[in-house]
Amino acid sequence: MFVVNVEGAIHHNGKWLLILRSKKEEHAGGTLSLVGGKCELEGFSSDILERTLKREISEEVGCEVTGLKYVNSSSFVTDSGMNVIDIVFLCHHKSGEPYPKSSEEVDDIIWLTTSEILANTELPGYLKDNIKQAEKILQENSYVK
Repeated sequence: MFVVNVEGAIHHNGKWLLILRSKKEEHAGGTLSLVGGKCELEGFSSDILERTLKREISEEVGCEVTGLKYVNSSSFVTDSGMNVIDIVFLCHHKSGEPYPKSSEEVDDIIWLTTSEILANTELPGYLKDNIKQAEKILQENSYVK
């Protein structure tokens, strides 16, 4: 069985919003990542991925996003052996000044350009790949907020 996780590549004013995950977090604590979280069991439901992502962003960093567009999906196994399907969406910042709203999950927020992310040797390859793919979608003329 898989846990389904969604993440938002939030873009605003030429920069991407990353969070410094709380050291209290079981998975990847103390690392930079996109904002997101796990889908909850809802039985029969529609738009669960999009609604989950908007809820997680609001809970973790206190802002709203718009224009969600699929970027990619992947799977991984956590250190505790949990299988995870991860879906990334490109998002545009809509309202609210992001801040570390959930201290249990977020220690800090950081805005970085694509080039700053790609040049950072401490960031994981999958994060860089997600940003590269989201950046490509941004550059396509067909993307509308």
